[in-house]
Amino acid sequence: MRPRAATATLRGSRHRFCARKALSEPRRADTIDLRFRISQGFSTPMTTLFSAARLYTPAEEIRDPLLSVENGRIVDVFSRASKEVPANAKVVDFGDAILAPGFLDIHIHGGAGLDVMRAPVSEMGRLGAFEASHGVTGYFPTTVAAPMDATCAALERLAQTIEVAEEHGTNGGEAHARPLGIHLEGPFLSHKRRGVHPPEYLIEPTVEIFDRMWQSARGHVRMMTIAPEIPGAMEVIAEAARRKVCVSIGHSDAELPAAQAAVKAGARHATHTFNAMRPLDHRAPGIIGEVLSNDALSADLIADGIHVAPEVVKVFLRAKGHERAVLITDAISATGMPDGQYQLGPILVDVKDGKCTSGGSLAGSVLTMDRAVRNVTQFSKWTLRDAVRAATLNPARAAGLIQNYGALATGAVADFVVLSPAGDVMKTVVGGTV
Repeated sequence: MRPRAATATLRGSRHRFCARKALSEPRRADTIDLRFRISQGFSTPMTTLFSAARLYTPAEEIRDPLLSVENGRIVDVFSRASKEVPANAKVVDFGDAILAPGFLDIHIHGGAGLDVMRAPVSEMGRLGAFEASHGVTGYFPTTVAAPMDATCAALERLAQTIEVAEEHGTNGGEAHARPLGIHLEGPFLSHKRRGVHPPEYLIEPTVEIFDRMWQSARGHVRMMTIAPEIPGAMEVIAEAARRKVCVSIGHSDAELPAAQAAVKAGARHATHTFNAMRPLDHRAPGIIGEVLSNDALSADLIADGIHVAPEVVKVFLRAKGHERAVLITDAISATGMPDGQYQLGPILVDVKDGKCTSGGSLAGSVLTMDRAVRNVTQFSKWTLRDAVRAATLNPARAAGLIQNYGALATGAVADFVVLSPAGDVMKTVVGGTV
């Protein structure tokens, strides 16, 4: 049994949450730095060590881990067996739980009654708190096809939301998931595979239209879904990729050559695989054939058991593997709310028994990311660590966030989730703030 030294224990849970702080004189090597900080009016950074039974980086599992955090960043990850606990550190112990990176949802339209295209900046914190309660620490608010003026106005508000979150950080208190970029889902979509996106708001892509949206979003566009077969798509794919946008093929009736051309032009991901796509045919594989067979592409999927049958989820996971499968929710404003009617941008959606529809077609979901992770373990033979990877490291790599998010590694932002062995969220920590 590993040591559990502590001076305070928080009760009210079947798991122990302990805190310990021990003070000692700084080591001689730190003396010059300490005196400089005091002379400049700064205090030495407090090191907080988070411990639990296990930690998922998630590329590997560490038993009896210690996660060392200073100033909101991870400074070390190690096992108790490999190093001594620093004498001046505060230790927060989560008992028999699991530490994992905070979940990242790169495709979400809303939740807690809020639609990201309509909500004022002042209310977006409510969505952040709701997402954090389900283990999400970062997300991409995602648009739908709408009148261009309305889309640009929404992008301006979302840009402001991102900038406010960057400026104020965690500010202590309740954990809030942070918007890390914007996902454009529309207006560059196939009429035939548009799903519920209103046809009158679909537009053939041009660099000029893309740039208008980019300017409205003040450069915060991190992801874009586009149908590669429509005229003008290749030029926009190339330009978006040049601006470091993750270009994702989806809402598409593309045959195989068009999908392959999109990858050559700069596309590197696929949006909600199987949904709003030309169906797979064994002689004419189309876009899905490219998505499943090309190891250069990552791809995401809605694992709610409604959008994709569990058996097909299993096929998807086998095809994309542990490194390229990504989980998304495609959640709308109804997530976390009672059955009823809700908005998805300009679209009115009926929600009943966990199913979202508009005009008889699926219209997003009420899935949460923690449920998606647990569903994957139930639908397949993937372990909890495998499923966690599809909600953390893999979306971070796909969306270009890996330097700061998606892994518990030295230098990363200290965003993590505390899970039970069954994958239930016990606590979410953003920026190392408890």
